[in-house]
Amino acid sequence: MKSSPVAANAPIVAAVAGSLPEQPQALGRARAFAEPLIAGETLDTGENTLVHADAVAAILKSIGGSEAMQAASYLVYACRHLTKPAEVISKAFGVHFAELALETTKLVNVQQQARSANAKAQLENDPKAQLETVRKMLLAFSRDLRVVMLRLASRLQTLRYCALARQAASTALAHESLQVFAPLANRLGIWQIKWEMEDLAFRFLEPETYKKTAQLLDEKRAEREQFMESLRVDLERSLNRSGVAALVQGRPKHIYSIVKKMRGKSLGFDQVFDIRALRVIAADANGCYAALSFVHSKFKPVSGEFDDYIAKPKSNGYQSLHTVVRDESGRAVEIQIRTQAMHDHAEHGVAAHWAYKEAGTKGYAGVSASSDYDAKIAVLRQLLAWERDLSGTASLAKPGLFEDRIYVLTPDAAIVELPQGATAVDFAYSVHTNVGHHCRGARIDGAMVPLNTPLQNGQTVEVITVKEGGPSRDWLNAELGYLASHRARSKVRAWFNALEMAQTIAKGREAVEKLLQREGKTAIKLDDLAVQLGFKAADNLFEVVGKDELSLRTIETLLKPPEAVPTQDDYVLAKKPRQSTSAKNGGVLVVGMGSLLTQLAKCCKPAPPDEIVGFVTKGRGVSVHRSDCSNFRNMASGSPDRVIEVEWNAPKNSDGAAYPVDVAIEASDRQGLLRDISEVFTKEKMNVIGVQTQSVKDSLGGTAWMTFTVEVTQSGRLKQVLGTVAGVAGVRSARRK
Repeated sequence: MKSSPVAANAPIVAAVAGSLPEQPQALGRARAFAEPLIAGETLDTGENTLVHADAVAAILKSIGGSEAMQAASYLVYACRHLTKPAEVISKAFGVHFAELALETTKLVNVQQQARSANAKAQLENDPKAQLETVRKMLLAFSRDLRVVMLRLASRLQTLRYCALARQAASTALAHESLQVFAPLANRLGIWQIKWEMEDLAFRFLEPETYKKTAQLLDEKRAEREQFMESLRVDLERSLNRSGVAALVQGRPKHIYSIVKKMRGKSLGFDQVFDIRALRVIAADANGCYAALSFVHSKFKPVSGEFDDYIAKPKSNGYQSLHTVVRDESGRAVEIQIRTQAMHDHAEHGVAAHWAYKEAGTKGYAGVSASSDYDAKIAVLRQLLAWERDLSGTASLAKPGLFEDRIYVLTPDAAIVELPQGATAVDFAYSVHTNVGHHCRGARIDGAMVPLNTPLQNGQTVEVITVKEGGPSRDWLNAELGYLASHRARSKVRAWFNALEMAQTIAKGREAVEKLLQREGKTAIKLDDLAVQLGFKAADNLFEVVGKDELSLRTIETLLKPPEAVPTQDDYVLAKKPRQSTSAKNGGVLVVGMGSLLTQLAKCCKPAPPDEIVGFVTKGRGVSVHRSDCSNFRNMASGSPDRVIEVEWNAPKNSDGAAYPVDVAIEASDRQGLLRDISEVFTKEKMNVIGVQTQSVKDSLGGTAWMTFTVEVTQSGRLKQVLGTVAGVAGVRSARRK
């Protein structure tokens, strides 16, 4: 936009500084105030700003807007040239005018920036997403309905100017008009603006379809108009003769509405009822139903084409009877029947509430506004209903619906939606997670502010970041007010969780690497070691080691090399033919062998009746393992010829031999836990010969890991005891290792 010098307003400011807020002729004074500032400038469309303001005021007047409302159309464009617009306009016209002008200017600027930034990216890639955000922005800025009305009138004039000047409106502006402003006018019941805006926007978006439909309307215009005039005169005369006082009028044809019906119902042009339409204005509601009865007796009603919006008004307050009938020639005619008051509301909607502060109990356009509260509620009901339509929410509107979200801009004018009370830190995380992590400062509308400063609607936010570092733990302190959005808090928590995990992994890596150095196994690949221990990757191994959930002894056992294969003189090969005698040692028989030393493996501690296997060692005889022992599987895979078959030897005495067995228990840490578990083993008459415990604090309060070594004669008996242990308060699992 081309702007005149700001200094030009100096004489005007001096002249009006002493004026009283409540002076008459506000419209003339407002135009005189604004003319020196805006007469020499043009809008982005090329239209002169003063001419545009004159046209906006005229549109507002045509739909019942007050003189004060019309005056505001000039102040909106004038305030951008004032150094202190709030102060100057308040002194000249009152605080009421200043607030209205500034709020409207703010909305104008936001919409212009949003269209400029998103015309190519958003409207081409995902127009629905951006338009939905703009709709919500309109609601957020619309605590005063007159702000929206000024924008509706201004947008209608912009479309009119482009049509009159035979220049195409931008695609972004036409889309916004058709999908944002026209539906808002419809929700507020201002059909006069809705229909014209739809037709003009459609003309720019689909010029060929618009032109073709207009030509179809023109082809038989004379014949159709002659028929409709004859029908109008006849119907009006017949109604009055039958005692129904009514006026019958023709209805304008709206091209966008016709095309929408043709597309939605797959109809031909001649099948659309809007082409032939009349409106009956009756004296009262009873007269409306009397007129309907007469129309249905005179013509043949079309089945399924009747709506009673008097008994059940539309959500925007619209009332009328709609019916479609056919004449003797079978031509369909749509007829709307309503009172004059219903018609005025259909055309102007809640426009009368614009001036609720000026109107008092008298009201405008026949609509009473007995108080500020009543007028605001009448307006808010429509906006709340429209918001529910947009969000798809069927629940009743709750107080503060407009207050739970705010809409701010990036430096590139992209719109960001945030919860009420959000700060620059919330904004940074909504842009990108890394921007949030590295946020160190912020500018709001160009001024540096603390990071916990709450943002307001329409502000432009710029985040200052650093290359290194991360979020502060203070951000998670709710009392400090750095974060309002759940998403941002989750991102910060995730960062610190990842940091703690990295520290745990580093601790585990250090422990494993030291062990490898002690064992002289530094050549082993860490990922291979992790796989051998049942982990997907080395970091998974380091994590459990760092948390002390895996003993280094397990790794040490795995690292020990299998015993060298003895020569024929050292041991008897397992492939040796079976002998008739068996060797007995330690309760284990080596099948097919003579007397041979056996020992129970300490890694898995087998006990009857576990399935067992033997592995021939050098100098230590046969090591007996449980068949599911991981150490045995590792040794057997390297030296399968050293595997030997073994079995339990039945004891001679009645008591049997005792075997040490390890039991692993995980439980919620608490006082007296070790005592309670030990008592279970005591009651079950199981001798505990060793205990190892470890406790780690966590989000649940603390977890304890315990390893009990108990002596058993039969492992089957142990299963029963572990079931009892699992019933102890706080125990999560009890299993044999």
